Amino acid sequence: MKANFIKPASFLLRMEIKVILEEQDEGGYTIYVPALPGCISQGETRAEALQNIKEALELYLSADIDETVLLQGEMAAVVV
Repeated sequence: MKANFIKPASFLLRMEIKVILEEQDEGGYTIYVPALPGCISQGETRAEALQNIKEALELYLSADIDETVLLQGEMAAVVV
């Protein structure tokens, strides 16, 4: 399987990533990235939830060089 090498910062600046934003009955919002298992966050407002998921994405994609992440069925190694 071919690995795609990406730099997280430039990756996030140039790519639109689909997120799901769900309003919670008890208040606030939950937001997650369907393509990245476990990449989830929350916020009291929509704006806060969107800002928080951006931070979660940066952390998710800043894996060590020896680590890999599964992106929609393709293996990718993250180079920092």
